[in-house]
Amino acid sequence: MRRLIVIPIVIGTLIASCTLQDTPKLKEGVWKGELAVQDKWAPFIFEVKTMENDSVAVVLKNGDERVELSNVTFSNDSVTIPIEAYDAFIKAKLNGENLEGRFLKNYIENDQGVPFRAEFNQTERFPVVSNPSEIGIDGKWDIHFIDEKSDTTRNVGVFKTDNNTVTGSVLTNAGDLRFLEGNYTDTGLQLSAFSGLSPYLIEISFRDNDNFDGQFYTTRGITKLIGVRNDQASLADPYTLTNMKPGYESLHFSLPNLDGELVSVDDNRYKDKVVIVSILGSWCPNCLDEMEYLSPWYTENKNRGVEIIGLAFERKDDLNYAKSTLSRLINKYNVDYEILFAGQLGDATVQKVLPEIDKLSSYPTTFFIDKKGKVRKIHTGFTGPATGLFYEEFKKDFNSLIDSLLSE
Repeated sequence: MRRLIVIPIVIGTLIASCTLQDTPKLKEGVWKGELAVQDKWAPFIFEVKTMENDSVAVVLKNGDERVELSNVTFSNDSVTIPIEAYDAFIKAKLNGENLEGRFLKNYIENDQGVPFRAEFNQTERFPVVSNPSEIGIDGKWDIHFIDEKSDTTRNVGVFKTDNNTVTGSVLTNAGDLRFLEGNYTDTGLQLSAFSGLSPYLIEISFRDNDNFDGQFYTTRGITKLIGVRNDQASLADPYTLTNMKPGYESLHFSLPNLDGELVSVDDNRYKDKVVIVSILGSWCPNCLDEMEYLSPWYTENKNRGVEIIGLAFERKDDLNYAKSTLSRLINKYNVDYEILFAGQLGDATVQKVLPEIDKLSSYPTTFFIDKKGKVRKIHTGFTGPATGLFYEEFKKDFNSLIDSLLSE
């Protein structure tokens, strides 16, 4: 009887061992990934590494940005790379040193996804040409986005070159395109970025030293670009783009936090204090940039008599869903101020929650409220760390405004 008991255990152990050995593993090191955008592929670089607990992580690399995607899992010949910040994931089949699959979003029902492919040990984002353009893109540019209706929006490009590698970003009044990276071609340059939400690809051709034409590719479509070199390039004043309705000076809202408890801007916690109200969404990259800045700032300054409240408009009108998506961000950025669930993303919801404002044109939008509860300033958008000097200017203005309100 003992032999009959031992044999199945041994066989079971051998089967489990073989199964473990047959489970594919991503090779540690640098990979080049690509996501389909229209009839093009938007490339990005990522690194695969093993963590201390033997789990596998993928690190997305764009310029100076590093986005770590943890909890990578394997099943048979497939790998799943969660992108928790944006409620998305990449699922692909592993074939030696190649991956092929799709980038999918959990919040989209029956999402068909975006085609994805990757190759191990490829370190160049774009092919390196032997005779790169002699015209450099370093500096500031007025960049016009021209859509299908021939409407034009004016934006600002900031770029620098280091050993033929170009980094920078494009600023809009809604935010920025984050960390773009690329290199020169024979006639211009190529730039791309992917930090987990949407792949970007920009192709530029110089007309002369001070002008270029280009195309901006995303999964949603293609937008024509026109660039004009301008050392004084700037956006519209972000404090003039969102306004209170005539006759209104204060905000009044009462919304649930992630524990379901109602929190109001009129609560005792916020009385006689300077209050910052940030309108955000877990789906918004520039909102995450703002949260990454505000969280440590609040830790350093909360004892000065200042408070922060985040109002999150999410993809679903579901507190449990919001708790799932927002809790990850709160933990990631060590947020110590209240994040309230304001409802499902949409103009109607915003008007219901914030009837005092004219219109919300961008995420994030940040309200600065004085000690008497009066809205003194409203800042539209956020210029994040990818924008260099613009980010430094924002921080300087932000702190100057808070100091002024606290001194009153």
